[in-house]
Amino acid sequence: MDQKQNIEQFKGQPRLPKFAVPKRYDLHLKLDLSACTFSGLVDINLCILEPTKFIVLNACELAVHQVFFTNSLNHKFTPCDVVLVNDDELLVLVFDEMLGTGEGMLRIEFTGALNEHLKGLYKCTYVDDGIRKNMAVTQFEPVCARRCFPCWDEPALKATFKITLDLPSELIALSNMPINDEKINGNVKTVYFEESPVMSTYLVAITVGLFDHIEETTSDGIKVGVYCPVGKSDEGKFALEVAVKSLDVYTRYFSMPYPLPKLDMVAVPEFSGGAMENYGLIIYRENEMLYNDLRTAAARKQIITIVVAHEVAHQWFGNLVTMEWWTHLWLNEGFATWISYMAADIMFPEWKIWSQFLQQTNGGLRMDAQEQSHPIEVEIQHAHSVDEIFDAISYKKGSAVIKMLQGYLGDEIFQKSLSLYMKRYAWSNAKTEDLWSVLSEVSGIQVNSMMDSWTKQKGYPVISVKSKEQILELEQSQFLSSGFHGDGQWTVPITLCLGSYDRCKSFLLDSKSEVLDISELFPSPAEKNEDEYGKASWIKVNVEQGGFYRVKYGDELGARLRKAIQKDCLSATDRYGILDDTYALCVACEQSLSSLLSLMDVYRNEIDYIVLSKLIDVCYNVLEVLKDAIPNLVNAMKEFFINLLLFSAEKLGWESAPGESHLNALMRAEVFMALAAFDHGRTHEEAMQCFQTLLNDKNTPLLSADTKRAAYIAVMRNANATSRDGFESLLKIYREADAVQEKERILRTIASTPDPDILVEVLNFLISDEVRDQDITYGVAGISLEGRNMAWRWLKENWNFIVDKYGSGFLITHFIGGIITPFCSHEKADEIEEFFVSRMRPTFAMNLKQSIEQVRIKARWVESLKQEQQSLQDLLKQLAH
Repeated sequence: MDQKQNIEQFKGQPRLPKFAVPKRYDLHLKLDLSACTFSGLVDINLCILEPTKFIVLNACELAVHQVFFTNSLNHKFTPCDVVLVNDDELLVLVFDEMLGTGEGMLRIEFTGALNEHLKGLYKCTYVDDGIRKNMAVTQFEPVCARRCFPCWDEPALKATFKITLDLPSELIALSNMPINDEKINGNVKTVYFEESPVMSTYLVAITVGLFDHIEETTSDGIKVGVYCPVGKSDEGKFALEVAVKSLDVYTRYFSMPYPLPKLDMVAVPEFSGGAMENYGLIIYRENEMLYNDLRTAAARKQIITIVVAHEVAHQWFGNLVTMEWWTHLWLNEGFATWISYMAADIMFPEWKIWSQFLQQTNGGLRMDAQEQSHPIEVEIQHAHSVDEIFDAISYKKGSAVIKMLQGYLGDEIFQKSLSLYMKRYAWSNAKTEDLWSVLSEVSGIQVNSMMDSWTKQKGYPVISVKSKEQILELEQSQFLSSGFHGDGQWTVPITLCLGSYDRCKSFLLDSKSEVLDISELFPSPAEKNEDEYGKASWIKVNVEQGGFYRVKYGDELGARLRKAIQKDCLSATDRYGILDDTYALCVACEQSLSSLLSLMDVYRNEIDYIVLSKLIDVCYNVLEVLKDAIPNLVNAMKEFFINLLLFSAEKLGWESAPGESHLNALMRAEVFMALAAFDHGRTHEEAMQCFQTLLNDKNTPLLSADTKRAAYIAVMRNANATSRDGFESLLKIYREADAVQEKERILRTIASTPDPDILVEVLNFLISDEVRDQDITYGVAGISLEGRNMAWRWLKENWNFIVDKYGSGFLITHFIGGIITPFCSHEKADEIEEFFVSRMRPTFAMNLKQSIEQVRIKARWVESLKQEQQSLQDLLKQLAH
């Protein structure tokens, strides 16, 4: 009884007790890829910090066979009890005698299975000479190293790792460090890796499979290797080039060289995320690393650049200096996201990547306007709830807040501070406060008092702006898409300009409201020009959208900004910001849809990629709610949206021009996809003709990698029970495609059919063995508006199968997000809540609540739109002329 009670004390705790901490792991794993099992032996050098009868560490889904502990005097202790606590993923070793303080060595023998859930040490498959074979891959972040070997699986408990692997002799083994030695015994090869420097368990990595390999050595002598599927080494060249350049950028930026002797990158056929920054061995899913001139769209080329730059940045920010606990995850992810854009901008300045960074900011703003959001720094009570904070708040809001702070402090101070932070915390762990204190020390500004309002509370402000003569009145309140106002208050770095980017002002708004005299921004009587600076002069707050907040203008200021857009006085980022803020206020029912449409009409001749992309995004979202609110206006609204886009469509055309810009290629893809989705007759005709040509000639120049998705959407929009040919042809292309890029493209478009019967076929296809688990997410995200109800019925009917097959990991959250969030009624939200009452799991609880909240936000908007029916009808007629 006493012993059981003693074990009870360790259950339900967020962190391990600190009786003992690891210093070094010597891990030997033997892999049986045909049986999909492994056996292991780990010797862990420990430091026992206080006398104890318990050693408590993490283990999950492992069978433990033999355990003993040897102290520094060579006395051997065998535990009297070895308890695996499954719910808490603990391994509790109970000893009869007290273990004294000091060094010692814990030996554990264990076995496990290569799972199929893409976490821990898992199995995935590849095809070699037409034969399907198994390979082994690891994904340990956040808490899955314990599924591979017993360990202290917490970021702050860093240790060194010496890894040895037994594997089939024809395969290649990769790990964090270079290979020290190899011995072959029959058909088994034993690979000994060099010992690593200190690192966290979640960064340990192993990959065993068959690869082609290319490499380059940097000017600092670091070997950078890229491992690709056999026959595709050419497709690894672009990622290799980006990695080499990124290493150089970060070495200079942090004033600190990359600390390991090599950096390998490997593309594997199945991977749960986009990529993982394991120290010295970055693992990618294939389409996030492989690049092919003909098959890869411009948008994917850009994603590959940012993903590679992101993962390489982690080698410093995350791996060298690691967050102390998952509460500070945003330090890793927010910084790597922000700095990956900086690196991409240095490598490809013509991409104007910082204006595209607004899409990151927008993702953060959208999620953080929900009542079900969470602060950037979030308390983690159970290791499994970590999965849910790998979200738009940690990555997107985190990176946007960092960019806002950089803008406020200035580039030079910011860079100096980050270099000092790296030096001070290298090889150890840090908290958010540690970063703030370094920034305060270098800048002389109390950074923490400003930034706590952004990281410790959820949400952000909307700044309401009114002007009287030369006085500006600003007021902040918490913005929520539900239309309610929270009671948060922030220290907001405000920037504004009047009539010109040469007349700017910036200050900190740290109270609820402020009255500002801006007379110094007005021109002197000599330079005054009534049209420009009298009553017609525009004022833009949040210049270049550098701050993480929204702006609501009084009617007169709003009208002046509309005029400024018409006259082309504003930068692309500011045009984007005005449209984005107006749309968000419209969702929250703080502005009418009529006022949003009148603003959109001003963007008819827009040819900047980022602004056009936002315009298209708003079009999709408005149609989604209009279908429920005023269905008989949907066709007129589509017509209006088509007219908004025709100018750019005609300018771009279906075929790329030789030597045209990357941004034009991005724009062409989005414009034609939107026209196809809005059922534009001519776009459908042209797309179907191009598709027919493609069926006769795979290499036709008529459909480039950038326009294929638009053509596939048109094919699926026209597919129905009597006209199945296009759908069948698309499936055939999928089945025959060797390129992951082509398979992804088809999966992203195949569910855009309005036909319910074909949609059910598509959904069944997505969960068949023909589609890799990781790729289902592409298909689920592309379900047509017409297919909403059918997809929900299908999800309910297949729920048990889905949960059994995919566990409760990342895939479930994609099914929930993709199928539930398109709804726009309170009845549907009630029905969804009802269905999940008995099916709730902690791994997707937060995600489900956020999805239902999105449905309710739109339901409220739908009710508000019904009141606008007559005025919208009149306005659409007027805009049509």
